[in-house]
Amino acid sequence: MSQLEVTQESLARMQAFDAKSLAREEELGRNFDFSAIVAPASKLIRLYNQLGLSTLEDFPDGILVQIKQIADADFNRFQQALDFDPTTVENQNPTQPRDQIVQQVVAAYDQTFQKLFPFISYGTSKSVDFQRMENEARAMLQNVKDEATGITGELAAQQEQAENVLADVRKVAAEQGVSQQAIYFKDESEAHEESAEYWKVKTVQAAIALGFYAFCTLFIHKLAWFKPEDNLQALQLMTSKVLIFGVIAYLLFLAAKNFLSHKHNAIVNKHRQNALMTYKALTDAAVTEETKDIVLNHAASCIFSPQDTGYIKNENSSSQAGAGRSIIELMPKTSMKLDG
Repeated sequence: MSQLEVTQESLARMQAFDAKSLAREEELGRNFDFSAIVAPASKLIRLYNQLGLSTLEDFPDGILVQIKQIADADFNRFQQALDFDPTTVENQNPTQPRDQIVQQVVAAYDQTFQKLFPFISYGTSKSVDFQRMENEARAMLQNVKDEATGITGELAAQQEQAENVLADVRKVAAEQGVSQQAIYFKDESEAHEESAEYWKVKTVQAAIALGFYAFCTLFIHKLAWFKPEDNLQALQLMTSKVLIFGVIAYLLFLAAKNFLSHKHNAIVNKHRQNALMTYKALTDAAVTEETKDIVLNHAASCIFSPQDTGYIKNENSSSQAGAGRSIIELMPKTSMKLDG
């Protein structure tokens, strides 16, 4: 075998040694065991493990011989601990040779470290490939830059999407605001519609009652109990019939008037609701600000001006004229804008 092979064998034997096998607690007992050298031996073995077997290929034979001698010496100390037998000691206290072995193993680390330190340093510098580390660092840095660029692009895209979503939310909020105002008119329209149905029933009932009473009055004077005996009783009967007829007719008039009023208000509020609901679409379709002003003026006129629904006649000619004047006032602005 070459010097390199025998040195590698000695070094590998030290690196693979199990320090726990030195304790021998069950075999020697508490008085003579070597549990005290387990930790120092483990530390010494770790020192040998720092010297790679492949590093020995670069050393000359003289250094290989030196390393082999150091490894064999330390292994010999371990072997003494493994071979120690207190029963074979003659003319001597067994504790003394055991303590000598312990002291030798404990002191071996400092001696071995001073001798192997230059070789371990050489092996460490050889195992560290600084060029490879630099290349890996550059590759890692480039990877970080690429990821940062990708993340920046994703953030820009997400920001654009967020701005689009925000614009849509604002648009929906504006439309929702108009729709929310229209709900008030919708509620009023439904309330008046319910009242109109109620008074419609009352009007029909009053009309039926008035017709029934009018029919009965044609024959009531023929009853013996209601038949007048003189002109005074005839006058009283006629007066009571007229009064009752007038009261029922007045109730019919009030019921019909309430029905027409509530029906009128229901339709007006429905018109106001429709004006608000369609205002946004009309203004979006308008090209100029003046056109939007005209649409706004019409919507406001529909909401706030009295309207003729066919149920109640309103004197709103002045308001219609005012609306016409407002449109005429806005028309020159529109014409000037278009000419410009």
